[in-house]
Amino acid sequence: MQVTETKAEGLTREYNVVVAAADIEEKVTTRLAEISKTIKIPGFRPGKVPAKVLRQKYGQSVMGEVLEGAVNESSSKTIADNELRPVAQPKIEITKFEEGADLEYTMSVELFPEFDMMDFKKISLERLVVPVKDEEIDETLQRIADANKDSEAVKSKAKKIAKGNIAVIDFVGSVDGEEFPGGKGEDYPLEIGSNTFIPGFEDQLVGLKVDDEKDVEVKFPEEYGAENLAGKDAVFKCKVKEIRNVVPAEINDDLAKKVGMDSLDALKDAIREERSKEFDQMTRQHVKKHLLDALDDGHAFDLPESLVEGEVEQIWAQFEETRKNNPEQIDESDKDKSDEELKAEYKEIAERRVRLGLVLAEVGRVNEIQLNQDDLNGAIMNEARRYPGQEQAVFEYFKNNPQAIEQLRAPLFEEKVVDFILELAAVTDKEVSADDLLGALNAEEEAEEKPAKKAAAKKKAPAKKKADDKAEGDE
Repeated sequence: MQVTETKAEGLTREYNVVVAAADIEEKVTTRLAEISKTIKIPGFRPGKVPAKVLRQKYGQSVMGEVLEGAVNESSSKTIADNELRPVAQPKIEITKFEEGADLEYTMSVELFPEFDMMDFKKISLERLVVPVKDEEIDETLQRIADANKDSEAVKSKAKKIAKGNIAVIDFVGSVDGEEFPGGKGEDYPLEIGSNTFIPGFEDQLVGLKVDDEKDVEVKFPEEYGAENLAGKDAVFKCKVKEIRNVVPAEINDDLAKKVGMDSLDALKDAIREERSKEFDQMTRQHVKKHLLDALDDGHAFDLPESLVEGEVEQIWAQFEETRKNNPEQIDESDKDKSDEELKAEYKEIAERRVRLGLVLAEVGRVNEIQLNQDDLNGAIMNEARRYPGQEQAVFEYFKNNPQAIEQLRAPLFEEKVVDFILELAAVTDKEVSADDLLGALNAEEEAEEKPAKKAAAKKKAPAKKKADDKAEGDE
């Protein structure tokens, strides 16, 4: 095998590779000898088929197999001999091959950039922590009680409907005198003041008594889901069948048992634990965002063009899909921009993503951070919890689909690396309210919709050392 480096610019290396015809012929001959032991051809015993017959019948398929193997073997050897770290599969193009002649091909490789990792101990972060207060537990208990309230019929015929009552009604709706699908109901329990019907509907029932009838005139909202009704005037012929008083549920052990808990204290503990998990996830999201910002600011190096281009294509595809199917979700300031302007902005986002991906990957490699089976099992359990009552089906899905498990690896690995860096960084806790934390997250989400302009001004730093050399020196 003869290898000649033809290009060494930035992160790109190109080689011209020649595999001798004699080597290819030797592999073809060896492979034909192997299959002759098992192949069955009429008129010949296994293992006794003449080489000429074998070559005539199977030569082309064997040659294809050998060429593929020769390219894979020689390209892998070229990468190993030159101590290359490709960020993606090399691009290979066969430039010359005829049977009996040398195989020649070109190989283009884009390399993992070499860079100095920042000192993670110098990263300062503020972690917003939300304690679960008793008032929140009480509010949640009240919502549970409201969802489990009961009602009792009013015996007095003189009773008039008031807000807070449940009016059991029959109704038939029409637009321009024509009944419309879904506009009819019988014995429908409508809580007055719940605002579950069209605006103005419930208010017109106030003051009616049992057996009263009334034409309720309303207008469907312009944004109503059914296009044939949106913005239309409608009339609902209503008859009051019954009036019921709401009976609030008491917050006690009986309520707890009604929702599947052993006692009120157990219900409170479950609420506190669930709220803590929600706040912890929000806190994690916030501190991780700021950590990634620090990592992005702390590293500057050449980026593999193929990775950036692939990320840009993915972002652009998502944008075009949104522009086509959900144009209302496009930011107003983006609607007047040309595709070229938008792509330039999205390239900045792509560069940040690629840069962070490479940094996290290198931190994991240098520090030998790996996933174990417990990590994967935990991720599968979390997925199963998202589908109550279908846990076994989720387990079976992952059991029978190894590729689905592989899709869990990348985010799991990222979280492990983030945990590793957070252990080294200077992180201080700050107690805030839930509204404060949610406000901070919303502000960050809005900011992320626009590319960080400072990324465009980021200077490229020379690679003084390999990242692993730097890590060894820090030790």
